[in-house]
Amino acid sequence: MRRITRIATVGIASAALALSATACGGKKSSDSSSDSSSSAEKSAAIAYDIGGRGDQSFNDAAYEGLHKAETDLKIKGAQAEPTDGEGEADKVQRLTELARKGNNPVIGVGFAYAPAIKKVAEKFPDTTFGIIDDTSVQAKNIANLVFNEEQGSYLAGVAAAKASKTGTVGFIGGVEVPLIKKFEAGFAQGVKDTNPNAKVLTQYLTQPPNFDGFAKPDLGKAAAEGQLDKGADVIYSAAGLAGSGAIEAASAKGKWSIGVDSDQYNQAGLAKYKDFILTSVTKDVSDSVYNLIKSVQDGKPESGEVRYGLDKDGVGLADSNPKYKEMTDLVAAVDKAKADIIAKKVTAKTAP
Repeated sequence: MRRITRIATVGIASAALALSATACGGKKSSDSSSDSSSSAEKSAAIAYDIGGRGDQSFNDAAYEGLHKAETDLKIKGAQAEPTDGEGEADKVQRLTELARKGNNPVIGVGFAYAPAIKKVAEKFPDTTFGIIDDTSVQAKNIANLVFNEEQGSYLAGVAAAKASKTGTVGFIGGVEVPLIKKFEAGFAQGVKDTNPNAKVLTQYLTQPPNFDGFAKPDLGKAAAEGQLDKGADVIYSAAGLAGSGAIEAASAKGKWSIGVDSDQYNQAGLAKYKDFILTSVTKDVSDSVYNLIKSVQDGKPESGEVRYGLDKDGVGLADSNPKYKEMTDLVAAVDKAKADIIAKKVTAKTAP
C-alpha cells in the first residue's frame, strides 16, 4: 500500500487533499543527516515509496521504525523522498548516495526499489540493504522484509461482512499489481466465508506503470463515492495516501471505512474521520525497519526473507475504535478467524 508530503501538511479535507497531491509531485530526495557527520557515527537510512512521508500509512510506518532506532539505538537517521514520475536511475542514484554516506542499513520502502537495490547492493557489499514487500532480488547483503497481507485482509473481510447492513462492501486497490491483489483476495475471501450472499465491489485506481493510485486522494475519494452510490456501507482501501480520500468519502456518508498498513484511527491527519474508521489492517513495517537496523548494529544483520504474519503479530486488525470493541459478535468472529488461520484451518488466498 502506498503513499505523500510532510505530516504537518497532510490534511484530508478536499482543499488540503489538493495541497497534499500538489506537494507530492515536486519533492526531491533529501537526506536528514548532515554531510559533515563523522564517518564513525552509526547511521541508517530509508528511501520512501511513492507518496513519501506523511501518507498516514505505509511510509509513515517505516519512519516510525527509523525514529525508534534513533531514540533507542542512538543512531543517526537519514531519509530520502521520491520524485514525481521518477525512473529506476533516480532510485539507483538515491540509494547510492545514501550508501556512500555510510548509512547501514539502507532500506527501500516498497517493491518499486527492487531493481535499484539489486544494482546498488552489488556495489556496496559491506552495506546491508533492506527492501519492504519484495523477494525478487536476493543477495547476502539484502534483507527482504515481507508480510502476509492476505491474512490481515481476511480478518478485514470478516469484520466488513459482520458490520455491513446492506450486504454490499467495497475494496479499492491503489494500483493493480500482485501485492495489492493479495489484499483484495484475502478481503473478498473473508467476506464470502462470513456471508456467502454478500457482494464485494472491487475497483483499482490506476494500472502500472501509472502509480498515481497510491498517491492521489481525489482518486480514492471518487472511487469510494461510486461504491457508496451502489450500496456499499463498508469500504476497505489498500491504496496508500489515495485511501485517505476513500476514508473521507465514507465518513461524509456516515459509512464505515477500513484503513491499511498503519492504525489509521490514530493518525492525526485523519482525526476528523476517525469515528467512521472501523478498523485497519496493520503491517508491522515499523518493527521490520527497527529490527533490521538493530540487527546491523548488533553485528548480525538480517539477510534473505524475513516474513511477518499473523502468528508473529506481523499483520493484524486494529481495535482502537471503541465502536469496534462494542460489536461483540464481530470481535468474536474476527478472533476465531485469526485462530483458524494461525492453526492452518483456514488458508487465506494470495490471488483473487
